[in-house]
Amino acid sequence: MKKYNHKEIEKKWQKEWIKKGIYKTKEGGDKPKYYVLDMFPYPSGAGLHVGHPKGYIATDVIARMKMMQGFNVLHPMGWDAFGLPAENYAIKNKVHPSVATEKNIKIFKKQLELLGFTYDWDREVNTTDPAYYKWTQWAFLEMFKKGLVYESNEPINWCPGCKTGLANEDLEGGLCERCGSVVERKPLRQWVIRITDYAEKLLQGLDNLPEWEESIKEMQRNWIGKSEGALVTFKLKAGGQEESLEVFTTRPDTLFGATYVVLTPEHPLLHSLEGEICNLVEVKDYVALAKNKSELERTDLAKEKTGVKLEDVVAINPVNGEELPVWVADYVLMGYGTGAIMAVPAHDERDYEFAKKYGLGIKEVVAKQFGEVETNFIRADGVAGVLLNKKGQIYVLKRPNGEYELPAGRYNKGESDEQTLRREIIEETGFLDFERGDFLGTIQANFYIEDLKIQRLKYQKGYIVNLKSEKQQPPQMEDLEDYTGEWQNLKDALSLFEKYNIQGQVEFIRRAIDPKEKCFAGEGIAINSDFLDGLSTLEAKEKIINWLKEKGLGEKKVQYKIRDWVFSRQRYWGEPIPLVKCEKDGWVSVPEKDLPLELPKVKKYEPTGTGESPLANITKWVNTTCPKCGGPAKRETNTMPQWAGSCWYYLRYEDPNNKKALVDKNLEKYWSPINLYVGGAEHATRHLIYARFWHKFLFDIGAVNYDEPFTKLQHVGLILAEDGRKMSKRWNNVINPNDVVGEYGADAMRLYEMFMGPFGQPCAWSTKGVVGMRRFLERIWNFSQKIKWAKETNKELRREIEKTIKKVTDDIGELKFNTAVSQLMIFVNNLNDSSIISQDDFGKFIKLLAPFAPHLAEDIWQELGNKKTIFQSAWPEFNAELAKDETFILAVQVNGKLRDTLEVAVDITEEEAKRIVLSSEKIKKWLEGKEPKKIIFVKGKLLSIVV
Repeated sequence: MKKYNHKEIEKKWQKEWIKKGIYKTKEGGDKPKYYVLDMFPYPSGAGLHVGHPKGYIATDVIARMKMMQGFNVLHPMGWDAFGLPAENYAIKNKVHPSVATEKNIKIFKKQLELLGFTYDWDREVNTTDPAYYKWTQWAFLEMFKKGLVYESNEPINWCPGCKTGLANEDLEGGLCERCGSVVERKPLRQWVIRITDYAEKLLQGLDNLPEWEESIKEMQRNWIGKSEGALVTFKLKAGGQEESLEVFTTRPDTLFGATYVVLTPEHPLLHSLEGEICNLVEVKDYVALAKNKSELERTDLAKEKTGVKLEDVVAINPVNGEELPVWVADYVLMGYGTGAIMAVPAHDERDYEFAKKYGLGIKEVVAKQFGEVETNFIRADGVAGVLLNKKGQIYVLKRPNGEYELPAGRYNKGESDEQTLRREIIEETGFLDFERGDFLGTIQANFYIEDLKIQRLKYQKGYIVNLKSEKQQPPQMEDLEDYTGEWQNLKDALSLFEKYNIQGQVEFIRRAIDPKEKCFAGEGIAINSDFLDGLSTLEAKEKIINWLKEKGLGEKKVQYKIRDWVFSRQRYWGEPIPLVKCEKDGWVSVPEKDLPLELPKVKKYEPTGTGESPLANITKWVNTTCPKCGGPAKRETNTMPQWAGSCWYYLRYEDPNNKKALVDKNLEKYWSPINLYVGGAEHATRHLIYARFWHKFLFDIGAVNYDEPFTKLQHVGLILAEDGRKMSKRWNNVINPNDVVGEYGADAMRLYEMFMGPFGQPCAWSTKGVVGMRRFLERIWNFSQKIKWAKETNKELRREIEKTIKKVTDDIGELKFNTAVSQLMIFVNNLNDSSIISQDDFGKFIKLLAPFAPHLAEDIWQELGNKKTIFQSAWPEFNAELAKDETFILAVQVNGKLRDTLEVAVDITEEEAKRIVLSSEKIKKWLEGKEPKKIIFVKGKLLSIVV
């Protein structure tokens, strides 16, 4: 018997598959198409580790099954080769980026070829190829023509480590995603793409992607960050100067609660008001300090808020004419809204913290609502007290029915909050020595009083009441109800009130426990808001927006958190931006006939750190003529970001050699949209947003047929090192796939990576796991070498084959690769030396194995006498009739408890089941000679006896 030699087998079939061209993708024909795509790799100098191919193996499994199911499959591969990592690697190793990239691609390609993937290398793309990036430049110029591209000099994210500007999407926790440096805000000339013009399309498009993982869609929704509100105009008075200040707010219903206004340190009004700000030096010092902070530091909810009041400057609240102090504070950013806010500390946590720190006013204008408001009700407003002793315990009243409530009651005519609170606490608790503490806000409660048969609506204010001594007299309860009072710790009381309370007083206890809860940021009922009082938040928003519009003081506005895409990099290794600057005509596009504008070869490509690209030093390249007037002009020296070329690469796979268009529309119509896209979840708010935007733009200009590029999206769970950490040179825990393939074989590695756990979840690598898969393959090989084929497979094994066909087919389709492999292993466990199996049925099993272990499967397939490759054979069809079991295990219960199990025929009748069960000695023992009162038979499951 021949020994399983994976090196010989894998080398043989990889060579044979290339020779026969079985992975060459054909255009058109009668076959249905299936386009399965990997997020193409960045060819770094480190090469692949065993975690990288996991997604590639998965798409290869899918591609092979679809080929065998009769689909015309497109499964391509290419290289995302421009950008900072390649350039930084080149600088570190003192080798030109183009040389380093070419070398790295060869390493990556060789590693991928070791695993026997179905890639059609004739369709290989490389973002650094001028023939490819010609069309990246073309798309950019189309955006420029449509007004989607603009030049900006505003502060951007500057990475001092990479010495370049970054988009918000390139940051992780305020740090550069690439090098980990703290990012600064720095004014810099750059090109920006108006991705915000597509914010609504990007948001709405997510609703049309049912096969995307909901977690990825939610990440995109949050990144786009749609907010609906109003743009409100405040007048700003500073000495004799008057300015208009626009503020965006999502809660215009809270305008009456504004107690101060905040400008971001970058706000242009600070400059125009310089002559009127009395404490200008203090303000300028604060602004300078804020500029050195990262966005993360400034928006961190946990950090203490800071700011400086603009002395002699006030803002006029447009709804009531009230003068509000104006502050500069770094918790407000220029990038969102207008760079100014109206602060409503009663209903915004950040404003609340700021107001408490600086002693600013807090006006409550929204009451939390409990219960639906009925049309017929009796109004009964009042107060409630959270009565605390010196131990921090709360005094609660227990009703006879077991429910709890706080000391509370209605106002008597002419009473203040203080007077009503004092009267009710003395009456209901008997305590005499106390003082009113913090205000806890207002709730609106609507409830039905069963005893009185009335519907009551009340606005109830809550206060902390601090007990000074426990001097007490007998309580004088209303209506002589038998209430009892008791002390509870606050958290226990909260649990009780959450369980029993129906009037909303639980809210006061919650606010007493956590000071932050005193700031109610939710929706409710407008109070202390003049003509808005009594309206729900939604109604109040609509009414105030209409009022502002009529007065010319504001309008409805939709705002997005997503920022325009900073598209410039002050580096060398990127696509040249095809624009020239003419003194007469301004910025002019390079004509399409002159594309691609190639990246010039340079000796010095290190970043300058000055905000200029190294290309600025190449005078011969920079100096050119204006395509419009023929006069002298200079080329743009910034380059495009890495994300530019990866926005549309999937389209080029469909038509890789087209010299006349980015992609032929007929070919794009056939292949698009992509049926399955597999890659890392970390790209949810970068590549996937950029690619969707780019594609939607191409759709709008008629370059493609569909407005969404990817039908189904699946993220890949990380493969961690054996120590449970991420694989990294730093930890010395990287495992090279070359070593694994060399020792155990590509098929063993492929099987193991698909088996190690659910595809989307992280798993730690285990060499023992690879060894186990190697032994599994050896068992299959050895069986194929020594088995004597039968004419027909025995019935039991035949059923197992059909079940395996069903399970493996369904699981691959649902990307449940681990359970598919598990089913293959179960089937092999049923094979033994005495198995009666036909060569044809064993061939079906080998076909099911083929997507996972293509080399071994192909070799066995050929040994079975087949001439064509296994991947040109048909995928096994499931036969439901042959899969049916002849028997099943019948569960037998007596008085609800399992007392026996019996193997019976699947078509057993109820009468036959009763006869067999009642004659069982085990069951007779449990019946103890009694006649059954009732027998229940559930076909195919159980028989239950009641005695």
